[in-house]
Amino acid sequence: MEIARNEYLQKLISKKDNGRVKIITGIRRCGKSYLLFEIFTKYLKENGISNEQIIGLALDELQNAKYRNPIELDKYVREQIKDSSKRYYILLDEIQYVSEIQNPYVDDKEAKLNFIDVVLGLIKISNADVYVTGSNSKMLSSDILTQFRDRGDEIRVFPLSFAEFYEVFDGEKQNAWIEYYTYGGMPVTLSLPSHEEKSKYLRDLFTKTYLKDVVERNSILNSDNILEDLINTIASSIGSLTNPTKLANTFKTEKHINIESNTIDKYLNYFVDAFLISKALRYDVKGKKYM
Repeated sequence: MEIARNEYLQKLISKKDNGRVKIITGIRRCGKSYLLFEIFTKYLKENGISNEQIIGLALDELQNAKYRNPIELDKYVREQIKDSSKRYYILLDEIQYVSEIQNPYVDDKEAKLNFIDVVLGLIKISNADVYVTGSNSKMLSSDILTQFRDRGDEIRVFPLSFAEFYEVFDGEKQNAWIEYYTYGGMPVTLSLPSHEEKSKYLRDLFTKTYLKDVVERNSILNSDNILEDLINTIASSIGSLTNPTKLANTFKTEKHINIESNTIDKYLNYFVDAFLISKALRYDVKGKKYM
């Protein structure tokens, strides 16, 4: 089953060969790796790019563990660029697996090397075009363009829209809509045959991946239940006005948990950074009222 994802392919095409690193971000399991290694790679080959010109590396695979060392990764990629007359496309998946190490060439113990050094070095190669994906507790939303400053273009990938979902759904549109509004647009659910399997997959993804990422990334201690209750409260009241003070009061009255409103505010921002929610500002507030 091939899901086209033409909107994101066109974004990649429009930024191809622009001298900047293309950073593909989005919630985990939404199809970033598939977009890069299947859809975009197919496009490159159909437009005259040979296999030798496509340098792809999935850094979450054990066979590529050696290249989680930034020096080894840089060395490997540069060794593949053998012909200065050809254009090379470097596709690095799950870039956050690259470790931060002590710079072995200087005495300063504070001097570190990481994936940012590798990527910023590679985009300076005149015949190389660089693409990376990353989406776990070490590399999430707001950090990425800050780290790459003005040398990166972010392409945000979302789960399947209904149009994308229906395009590959085997059945009538009404049935596709029921399936879509019940289970959402995570691509894997299309291949799972039963309600039990789809529900288990989504529950595990939420608790064992998304919430775990938030906890690990922000070093949150003993707050798993609070985080889950908070995100469930927000998810069940989409379109309703709320604020951290109201939510803190809800925890106090309903759960008998005292939690500061500024802590709630931090947790909400963590969810935004992890792509779990997006903030919608009120359209009817202007000027000084924003303060």
